[in-house]
This record gives sequence, C-alpha cells and structure tokens, in this order.
Amino acid sequence: MHYLTKDAEIYQQISQISRHKTLWIDTEIADWNTPYPRLSLIQILADPTDLTGESALIFDVLDKPDLTDYFINQIMVKSEIAKVFHNSGFDVKYLGKNLAQNIICTYQLSRKITREKLQVSNLKLKTLAVELCQFSDVDVEEGTSDWGKRPLTQKQLNYAAMDTVYLAAVHRRLLQIYQPEAINEIFNMVNNTSENSSLTPTKVRVAFECPRLFYLNHHFDHKAIFFPKNSISGIGNVFHKLADDLIELIKINPQIKSLLIADVSRLNLEQISSEIQQIFYTNQLFPYLQNIISQDDSKAPALLQIWQGIQGLIKKLTELLIINRHYCSAETVIKNTFIQEERTLEYYFNLPDGTQQLVRGEFDCLVFNFEVKRLCMIEFKTYHPVDPAAQLAQVSLYSYMLFHKKKAAVDSAVYCVLPEFKDYQYSWEQLENTVHQLIPYKLLQMQEWLKWESPNPNPPPATTQPHLCEICPQQQKCQTFFNPNVLKECLEMMIDLCDRLTIKSTINADEIGESDPPQPPLKRGESLPIINYDEIGEFDTPHLKRGESLPNINADEIGQSLVTTLASFKVNVDYYGADVSPAFIRVKIKPHLGIKVPSILKLSADLQVQLGLEYPPLIAPQAGYVSVDLPRKDRQIAKFEDYIQKQFLPANTPVKIAVGIGIDGNLLEADLSDPNTCHFLVGGTTGSGKSEFLRSLLLSLLYRHSPQHLKIALVDPKRVTFPEFEQIPWLYSPVVKDSDRAIELMEELLIEMESRYQKFEKAKCKDLTDYNHKFSPPLPRIVCIFDEYADFMAEKEIRTALEQSIKRLGAMARAAGIHLIIATQRPEAGIVTPIIRSNLPGRIALRTSSEADSKIVLGGTQTAAAYLLGKGDLLYQVGSQLHRLQSLLVKNMKLP
Repeated sequence: MHYLTKDAEIYQQISQISRHKTLWIDTEIADWNTPYPRLSLIQILADPTDLTGESALIFDVLDKPDLTDYFINQIMVKSEIAKVFHNSGFDVKYLGKNLAQNIICTYQLSRKITREKLQVSNLKLKTLAVELCQFSDVDVEEGTSDWGKRPLTQKQLNYAAMDTVYLAAVHRRLLQIYQPEAINEIFNMVNNTSENSSLTPTKVRVAFECPRLFYLNHHFDHKAIFFPKNSISGIGNVFHKLADDLIELIKINPQIKSLLIADVSRLNLEQISSEIQQIFYTNQLFPYLQNIISQDDSKAPALLQIWQGIQGLIKKLTELLIINRHYCSAETVIKNTFIQEERTLEYYFNLPDGTQQLVRGEFDCLVFNFEVKRLCMIEFKTYHPVDPAAQLAQVSLYSYMLFHKKKAAVDSAVYCVLPEFKDYQYSWEQLENTVHQLIPYKLLQMQEWLKWESPNPNPPPATTQPHLCEICPQQQKCQTFFNPNVLKECLEMMIDLCDRLTIKSTINADEIGESDPPQPPLKRGESLPIINYDEIGEFDTPHLKRGESLPNINADEIGQSLVTTLASFKVNVDYYGADVSPAFIRVKIKPHLGIKVPSILKLSADLQVQLGLEYPPLIAPQAGYVSVDLPRKDRQIAKFEDYIQKQFLPANTPVKIAVGIGIDGNLLEADLSDPNTCHFLVGGTTGSGKSEFLRSLLLSLLYRHSPQHLKIALVDPKRVTFPEFEQIPWLYSPVVKDSDRAIELMEELLIEMESRYQKFEKAKCKDLTDYNHKFSPPLPRIVCIFDEYADFMAEKEIRTALEQSIKRLGAMARAAGIHLIIATQRPEAGIVTPIIRSNLPGRIALRTSSEADSKIVLGGTQTAAAYLLGKGDLLYQVGSQLHRLQSLLVKNMKLP
C-alpha cells in the first residue's frame, strides 16, 4: 500500500485519482464512540484487480480539514466519478454528507439480493469477503484499534488497505449476481486509463532499445538485458548489492565520518577515497567475495572487475562529500548528502489520446549537491549502455517522478562499472525535455504493442539497431515468435525479385499457402534459366541509375584508409566494417581506450582535406561505435518507381508515407497512426531537395490509397511545389495559395475533427480505425501538406491564428485521422515557434542553412542537418532514434 502523510503528496494523489471513473473507498474514524469523532484515514483503491492492497492509497487526514475538504471537492461532489462504499451512510457523513454524488453502497446492494440468496451469515464486509469471495486470513480485530494514535502500526495499515480490496471484490461478486451486464463497463474498462498493468522505467528503456524484447519481457517475463559480447551474465544483482552496501556503510561507519573532520582545505580526494576503499573491502567486500567464490569460482574474474569499478564509484561519492563539506560540518555532511527517501516511485502520465498510464519504479540512490543546490538521482549499472538514448529515457522517468514528489528539480547520474568505471551526467533541464517530448508518445506506443497477439499481422516492430540482435538474450524466441512465416516471406521476396527481372520462376506460390500471390509475367511451374546479366542489359538495384553497371566500391579499403588517416592525428581506432548507401559510405570505428569521441568529432574538416572529399564527413557517436559518413563521389539516386507500386490498399490499412532509403537499401516509412509520427515538421534550405521530398511523399500516398479512403489538403504559397496535383480527385479542397484561405482551411479541419469526435462518442469508438471497422462507408483519413509555412508568418494576426490551429490539430487530431505535414525552407526560431515544435512529434531535416536551424528541426543539440549533402539527403528522427536516409526521386510524374 501507499501510506501518505505529507500534505503535498496527498494533494497530488487526489488530483491524480480525480481522473478515474470508479473508486472503491473506505474510512477509519478516531474516537468513533465519543461525541467528537474525527476522520483519521481515507483509503482508496483504483485498480479492482489488486488482491494484495499493493496499489491501495491511504491518506492520513487526522485533524487536517483542508485536505478533507479538497478530497470532497475533487472526488465526492463529482457525479462523473462513481464512489463505492460498503456502508455509505456511515462513511459519507465524514465526506461531504448531502454534497456527495454518484454513491454506490454494497451493503444496500447485498440487502436487495437478500442474505438468503447470497447464503452468507451476515452482510458485514469481512463476512462477505470470506463467505462470498473466499478470502482467507481476514483481520477483523484491528478495526477496533485506536485510529487517533500516531504512529500507526503496520498491522493497522494492512487492515486499512485490505478493506478496499475486499470492497472491490465484494462489489464485483454482487454485480455478477444482481447486475451482470454492468460488470464489463465497470471492471473491464475501469477508469479508461489504458493501463492494463503498470509499466516501469526499465521497461521503457527496453522499449526504446527493442519493442519486441519489451513485449516478450512484459508478457512472459523473459530476460531483457543486452549484455556485451563475451560478458559474464548473472552478476548484476551482485553489483547492486555491493553498491547498496557501500552507501549504507558510508552512512553509518564512524571511521568514514572521521575522515571528513579535518579542515576542508586539507581534505585530499585520493587519500580519503583510498581509505574508504580499504574500509569497504575489509568490512563488506572480502567476506562477500569469499562466500561467492566458494560457491562458484568462475565468477572471480568478473568480481575483480566489479571491484575495480566500485573503486571508481567510491571516488565519485568521495568527491561529492568533499564538495559538500564546504557547506556542512563533518557531523552532518554524510546525512545531508545521502537523502533518506522511499525508493519506490509511481506516477500517472497523461497520454496524447487523453488516457493515463501508471509508471512504477525503484531508483538506486538520491544525493544532494550543495555546490549546484540540486538533488541528483543515481542509477547503478553493471555494463555501459547499449543505447544511450534509451538510458536517458529511463533516468528521465525517475527524475520526473522524484520532481513531482520532492517539488524540486532532480538531476540524474548513471554509474557503470564494466568493462571500466564510467559515469553519465544528465541535467534536470535535459531530463524534463525528454519526458515532455518523448515519454507520453512512447508510453502510448507501448500500450499499442502490448495489445498485439500472435499470429496476427503487424507485431511490435523490430529494433532499429541491428547490432542489438547479435547480443539479444531472446534472439531465438524472437525469430520464432514474431516471424513464424520467415520461409514463406523469403520465398515471396524471391518471387518478387523474379518478377522485377522478368525471369521465369519455378516457385509455386500456392504451395506456400499464399492467399494473394504476386503475379509473375510467365506461367507458373516453368524452369528458371541461367541468368546472363550482360544480356539482361538492365539490372535495377536501389543504389543505381537504370542502365549503369554495378560500381566496384571497396568499402573495406576506404574504411582502412580512414583508420590510417586518424592514426596520423594520433587518434587510434579499430575498424568495425562499412555500409554503402546511395549518397555516402558509413564507416564504423571504435576508439581505443583513452581516446575520447570529441577528439574524432573535431577532425571533420581535416578528414575532408586528407581524404579529398567534396563535403566534410558527418561523424556521430552510436551505441558501441562511432559512425563516419564519407560522401560518395559516384552518388546514386533512389528512383520512386523502384520502391512504390500502384496498388490501392483496403480502407483500414495503415496510412504510411515514404520517407527515404536507409543505409540497408530498404525503404523506411512512417505510420501516420503512430503517435510518434502522426504529424511532421520538415525543414530544408534551397537545394536540399525539400520540394522533391514532399512530392514523392504525396505520390506515395496516392499510389496506395483510393480517393474514397484518403483526402489531401495542399497549401502551396509559392505555387510551384504541387502544380501537377491541382486536379486530382483526392483533394479535400482546391490547392490553397494565400494566407486567408490557409486560415480557413485550418478552421475547416478543426470543425471536421470536432465532428468526427462527436461521431466517435455516439458510436462508442476510440478513434478513426475503430470507427471504420464498425461503420460503412468509412471516413477517409485527411493529410494536410503545408509547404513553406514561413511565408504566412510575417503578419501577427495570421501567425497567431495559424499557430493556434496547428496547436489544436497537433494535440488532438491524430485519433480523428487528420494529419499535418508542415514544411519550411527557413526553420528559424521566430518561425517554427515552440508551440509549433511541441505539437509536431515527427521530424525530418534535409540540409539546413545553419546549425541553429538544424537544432530547431531536430530538437536538442542536433546540428548534423547543417552538414548534409543536399538533393534529398535527410535525417529522420523517430523518438530518440536518428536515421540518415535518401529521399525518393520522382523523375517521371505519373498520377494514378
């Protein structure tokens, strides 16, 4: 249970639970048998599936009338919240009396059914819990204890929490007997929070790393930690125990306190940390190591490494103590540095679709730094993160939940010990920004992934980081669980390849159970001839123009040349392979120990000169390596017709836009129904290929969705981006070319959005997909492509109107099936304002004219767009992932 005594915590939780549709409530009264009874506790359960009281809230409101009044005003008087009591006549006397609305009394309900029909000895709550719901070990004695005395015992708190559990169970059982049709409405869709179960910051981290591993971990409790190759597993618990032991030792050991007594100017970091190491080794580590190694001596090498890492941890903590010693006495510095705090946190996050998701987690340590006057949450990790962005998401959740609990900013630090000690520092400002921009959308996405069931189509997507598959603890399970038809898919791909090459195929699609096979140009069953590529004369690959021969690119030779060049600057690295894309060659390198990544980043201009490149290489740290993108001298194009074929899809098929070709040669698409990619900001300067990108994006929609299922709204102030599309049947309205009509269009889309939500409400549907499954004809999705948004930002009135319309559509229109793609050549701060940025989660940056413009399009400190090659070379940001792609080129416009 969660026993809350602080006013601020209780106010916050009351606000949280006020969003629920049904609450099970009980009270405990002090001095109940006297003329002056006092309300002591208010107990609330919001999750009726809880059978242990773990999620029950207990508000200590003894002699706190302001808190009680707030509870009455936020909960009791609201008719939209159903409040369930057992003996409501008694409890409501203390909770608003006649002001209370929508009260359900299980005692009255049991009386209507009658004791004879229920076959129970009486209608008391505890009796019904035992005889009707088969609870055992029900405490009936603690109810008569002294509820006015503080502190309350653990037994009293357990009693209070379990009363709400019994109440919810009895309520369900009574409804099953008396009103079974109400069960689903109240219990199966309780509170509309969409939290089938609570999520944890660790699961959010895994979801960023790999959605499929997150799914397996959540549903089957499968192991979900990516261990580096050749690492020893099963030592994480050992390290966490030792880290906890270290913190406790520092708090209570008098020898450590004595080390800080000297004048602060004489405190020596190396000396004190060495003394603490010796104390910890003698008192904790050595006895523990003897015990562990006596059971399994194979862990000795890893434990030695952990000890070396813990020495780094001790040095960091000692450094903090010395810093704080400038502000505290030796007697108080340890106590003031290590904050005694309940480590379990929980918080309901508001999601973009209006629902909530509960996140629960337990952090490792909380400290205070007097120099910066800031709390800092410390997370202990055995190994360095395989995905730093996923780690950032995890710690941002802890800091954000602590912020709401402590009402103060909370920085974060991650201390990793293997293969060597390393720390990662995150400021509160960085963490808060991560939560607001990414977390709500990611939580909503995670909910959608968890709804999937095998063998249905569209499982959670695979990781966008293929190197993680090599170290995945569930590699085999993933392949069989999510891809049961791998062989069939491979054969289908072979058929498709044969079709494209106009080759006779021996593959019989009927034999592999294909329901709608692609039609090869020749009869099935004919033999496959020997292929002479010289005679074919035209061999299409994603990276080549038609008619060209395959280029002979020795990527390994180029990679080794890069390694040699870096060595000449005394930057030693290992070569980890290379990938060839249409516009560049990505060389993967890993710096030797002691070589810092910034030392490579600053060599971009030198490498351009030494390697004879037309443009400077784009250098970026990745998970486990550094990527160096070297521009190709023989740059290729990616033809639209090689990737997108004319084929109208069914109405309920996800609407995806073609973004570009990845480093693997595959087309990457964005699903407009995904909260992370429902609306887009597109930025790119003159020559970046922005107009061609928008045209290929638009054509990818028209090729696959009929005018009955998709409507397009186009805004083209320059009148040159969409001239061929002015008469297409997909148009929602004529192409908009002036500011007044642009404002009208946005207002029309808002009216359409409101109209759709009214239809959804009447039909009891949550979104457009749900509605179109149930009703015919389907409502079409609407995609508004707004080119050169900056042209409308000169006049204040127009700017304000557009901003407000985009804000509302960006925040609310996804579920209604209305999507915005806002593009500009000038992504400057005064044009792409924070209001616009915060409501367009999807980001696509072609080459920008400055690093500042790149930061505005991509957010944070991302400056890479300023160094792209132009002509369709782009960066596509999805959550924390940044993909470099080549956009498709439409050379011969052929409207479907």
